[in-house]
Amino acid sequence: MTDCYIYDTVRTPRGKGKKNGTLHEVTALELATQVLNNIKDRTKIDTADVDDVVLGCVAPVGEQGACIARTAVLNADYDQSVSGVQINRFCASGLEATNMAAAQVMSGQSQMSIGGGVESMSRVPMGSDGGAMVADPSVAIKNYFVPQGISADLIATKYGFSRDDVDSYAVESQKRAKKAWDEKRFSKSITPVKDINGLTVLDHDEHMRPDATMQSLGSLDPSFAMMGEMAGFDATIQQRYPEVEAVNHVHTAGNSSGIVDGAAGILLGNKEMGDKYGLKARAKIKGFASTGSEPSIMLTGPGYVSDKLLKNLGMSKSDIDLWELNEAFAVVVLRYMEHMGIDHSDINVNGGAIAMGHPLGATGAMILGTVLDELERSNKSTALATLCVGGGMGTATVIERV
Repeated sequence: MTDCYIYDTVRTPRGKGKKNGTLHEVTALELATQVLNNIKDRTKIDTADVDDVVLGCVAPVGEQGACIARTAVLNADYDQSVSGVQINRFCASGLEATNMAAAQVMSGQSQMSIGGGVESMSRVPMGSDGGAMVADPSVAIKNYFVPQGISADLIATKYGFSRDDVDSYAVESQKRAKKAWDEKRFSKSITPVKDINGLTVLDHDEHMRPDATMQSLGSLDPSFAMMGEMAGFDATIQQRYPEVEAVNHVHTAGNSSGIVDGAAGILLGNKEMGDKYGLKARAKIKGFASTGSEPSIMLTGPGYVSDKLLKNLGMSKSDIDLWELNEAFAVVVLRYMEHMGIDHSDINVNGGAIAMGHPLGATGAMILGTVLDELERSNKSTALATLCVGGGMGTATVIERV
């Protein structure tokens, strides 16, 4: 098998995913185009050597539809020989896209590829693509379908995490993100979004709330309590988990991931491509995996896929220096730390999606780039990045610095 190396990682800042967000006037295509252009400009590659571009996009409809990866390739003036494909593994799409691009290189079918993702949640709202999992009763009923927020609150209830636990985690995420920005830890990979005149539109993650405290978060009402009671989702999930007498609704807008816009890309290639352009390999893809998990509780997949991947690679948790898990909800990370037996000091050390936001199709590639930057900054060797996934799945990737 051919070794696959990471040569560059690029991401946009994350803009608030609302009509008053700074990136609302920027299309998903333009976000993806600017990422591809930055990879080209930073590395000076001949784009004819890029075999494929694989982009995650969770709501591939409207202006995000029609294979946005190929459209972005053409819009970024890459050579017409470069193919593009859009994939959807819900929240893990950006990481799955990177894994697929890496697999092409590792199998010898490609010499250079780009993985990544994009999502404009302010312009194409979450759920715009519909789907039988939600809308078809014959599918939803037999799988005890509930929205993710109900699943997150179930995990908190089932495993004994309190409102104070999840709020405390959220406050720490904000603190870490602010510290990371203050110390310019993201500067290696951030590319400002610019307008048609080349003027900077956004150069920082604008969802952050560094002034968050236990008191301010404690004043927020639970986001999913009414949904659970009035729409019957609490009763639905209690049929699947009858040992839970009542769902304790602890998640709010303050301890859940932020809705944002953004894009990311990762340049991957074999040794020969790196040598051709004088690029220094930053890390090697050690391996990756995806797995399914129980679809009603939905968000416990990261623990299972991490176990699977480490076993496949003949590694143990002691071989991992840094862990990066998407902060879909605070309890996802709390449960993961419990499952893996790891300390908070080793995971999401620069904050996460609670502070900076979760642009669905792009987040997986973003967190892989973030953890690579942190490996280099802290002079550590090996990292595991993972995400929980809608419908009960998990995806994970292990990288090792070269």
